[in-house]
Formats: sequence, structure tokens, C-alpha cells
Amino acid sequence: MPDRKFPEIYYHGTRADLKTGDLLSAGYNSNYGARKQASWIYLTGTLDAAIWGAELAAGEGRQRIYIVEPAGLIEDDPNLTDKKFPGNPTQSYRSREPLRITGEIVEWQGHSPERLKEMKDFLERLKAEGVEAID
Repeated sequence: MPDRKFPEIYYHGTRADLKTGDLLSAGYNSNYGARKQASWIYLTGTLDAAIWGAELAAGEGRQRIYIVEPAGLIEDDPNLTDKKFPGNPTQSYRSREPLRITGEIVEWQGHSPERLKEMKDFLERLKAEGVEAID
């Protein structure tokens, strides 16, 4: 198998209030869906995917996008890459190892209210069908 080039910068969208040097780890309640304990931590190579993560995260805290550095191996996120987006154009990944926060993107433009409503409605339809958005 040929070597695969990973992005040089990774992001994590959330509502958690963290600071540079903190670690994001699997084992906490997910930001999404039923909020069950997550066995993975998720990251992306695109700012757009991180914006979705921040906008769709559960909770009332401020939406945040952190720049993160994986401490171990990462792999394609099968929630997004198996059939939905073959080839991983969203650059969505997951890891069982922690992510270290190396910075925060403080100025970013979210999706329009109409686009955000479309996505939330879509996720509600999946939930009604018994499909959990995040493993």
C-alpha cells in the first residue's frame, strides 16, 4: 500500500473550554448523539469539518475550534468515510490516543442558519431511524 499523506494541521470542533497544552482523550461522553462514552477522539484536516463539529456539539458553551496534534496513530473516521464520502475528502479521522491542543482558531465563519437547520433536521431524521451519528 502506498504511503498516504496526512494533513499538516488538524482541528477539533467542540464546546469544551480548554487551553493550549490540554489533552483531548477518548473515554468521555461524546459531544453528539446520545452522548455515550466515546471510545475514540475525532479530528479533521479541514476547517469546515471542525466548524460542523463545533456547531453540532451538545451543550451551551461557546463553540470552539482547537488546533490539535495527535499523540499517536490516527485512522480514517468510518462514520464519514465508508460510504458517505469515499476517499475521505472531509479529512475526518479518529484516534484512541490523546490529542494535544496547540492553539485555537478564534475567528471563523459558521454555516448559515438555514444550512445549520438542514443539517440538524437531517441528524434528527437519522436519530428517528435509530442511526447514531457517532460511534
